[in-house]
Amino acid sequence: MTVPAAMSLPAHAWAAWSPCTTGCVAHAAGRVPATRAARRAAVFGRSVMGALLSGQKIAEPERLRARAAALLGSLGIRLEVTGDTGLSAPGGTGTLVVANHISWLDVIALLAIEPVVMLAKREIADWPLIGPMVTRAGTMYIDRGSLRELPETVREMAARLRDGQSVMAFPQGITWCAGTGGSFRRATFQAALDAGAPVRPVTLDYVQHGAPTTVAAFVGEDDFGASLRRVLRADGLTVRVDLHRPLRPIRAVDDRRRVAAQAQATVCGARLPLHHEVAALELAR
Repeated sequence: MTVPAAMSLPAHAWAAWSPCTTGCVAHAAGRVPATRAARRAAVFGRSVMGALLSGQKIAEPERLRARAAALLGSLGIRLEVTGDTGLSAPGGTGTLVVANHISWLDVIALLAIEPVVMLAKREIADWPLIGPMVTRAGTMYIDRGSLRELPETVREMAARLRDGQSVMAFPQGITWCAGTGGSFRRATFQAALDAGAPVRPVTLDYVQHGAPTTVAAFVGEDDFGASLRRVLRADGLTVRVDLHRPLRPIRAVDDRRRVAAQAQATVCGARLPLHHEVAALELAR
């Protein structure tokens, strides 16, 4: 089954779009032998089946975190985390976690750090193996081609944040091979403002033996099977997750445009102009 990661043309004028194609994807190191890749595939399959056999129990935080970590391990992927020890920031509300988006592996890596509610495109629910698992884990789905559903999605996100649940979103709205392209869409940040919730910027990177790689990227007209086969053959693949200090939006001062800009600057390593920084978000102390 083919699952497009990005369409050649956006569904509407405000839809996310990426120029990345499968031509952007390449190994940065030698491939593991076919026999080793086959063993990885077998272990990965058993890990997925174990998660599915857990039924609704997969949504239990510690079980979900352990299953996600096991999936990464089965694929031979190391997880390196810098910054804080978890995605959620201290406080009475949940945290809006926002990251750059490169691969379907992003979700698994973040769940292996701390189970949170994921906001994902609706097509993922139909993916083989991964779809049923993330659905049972409590993922919120959104139709990225429909503007009508967006206000209700923002309201639901705000409600979950008020209830103390942390929500993970990819504001680029689409995958990029290096993860730093495109603008952060502003709508999801409205949920944090409405709920009075902190925003945790997160930067994701993939390396092979320390060298930057695009082998994990899921872009263009790629399909899950082809992407999985590349990952199974990847040697020395590591996903690096940098958890930045949370931003504390002030509803009386900040708007979603400013919050999105500050989050993107943090995630992508850029700096806002000085006059923007003076009136921007307070960093949590």
